[in-house]
Order: sequence, then structure tokens, then C-alpha cells
Amino acid sequence: MTRAWELQTTAELSNLPAILDFTAGCCRQCGVDEDNVFAIGLAVDEAIANVVEHAYDKAGGKLQVTCRVEGGDFVVEVRDWGKPFAPEDVPEPTLSGSLSERKVGGLGLFMMRKLMDDVRFSFEQDGNVLVMVKRHVVS
Repeated sequence: MTRAWELQTTAELSNLPAILDFTAGCCRQCGVDEDNVFAIGLAVDEAIANVVEHAYDKAGGKLQVTCRVEGGDFVVEVRDWGKPFAPEDVPEPTLSGSLSERKVGGLGLFMMRKLMDDVRFSFEQDGNVLVMVKRHVVS
């Protein structure tokens, strides 16, 4: 049996604490340990920040966050109806050198991919969908 929870809100940074509370609550209901709750939350934080900034140009818009359990995996799906982007066009960030020499931004997608076991994007007529999976964390 699949367990799922859904939150519908607007893509605004002021809603980020409620989105993170929702996600953490779903994780804890499933027995996800606190290290993975933190990692999932950080990935969701980056995903929502990217939607706010890039999909909606900070103007707000419809946002849906769904958490579900698939076997022992915890899955977070973030859906928006803003502008799509090409994740393959996002360059790998420069992680060497001094901070003053690095370009600002560009770490969100990198962090999501490092924190989660699987990160997939799809861009459809009914919205942009980001699916992030943390494997074998549900007890």
C-alpha cells in the first residue's frame, strides 16, 4: 500500500517554513531517521527556492508538494506551472578556489543530486515535475 500526503500552496519564500514542516512531518510519520529528514529537507529547500526564483521569477504561482512512500523509499514530488528549464544545461559548479572567485548561485541542483539518491525532472503540459527519491529510509 502506498502512503501519500499532498500540500498545495504558492511558490513564495514566505511559505518555505510550512513546506519544510510538512515534508519533515511526512518523513517522521514514516520512521525516517533525523539525518535523512535533514537531507530531504535541505533538498526540498533548494528545489522550492529554484521554483520561486526561476520558474516564477519571484512572482509566486501555484505549487504542489507530494510526499509518498514507495517500498522502503521516500519520494518527494514538487510540481509547478511556471517556466520549464533544461537541467542538462546547468553547468557543474566550481567547488575549488576561493569563495570570492566563485560565481554566485548554481549549487541548488548540485546539492539536490548529492543529498538525494535520484533526482528526475519532467516538463509536461500539466506542469513541471521534480521527483526526488531517498532510497531505503522508510522503516
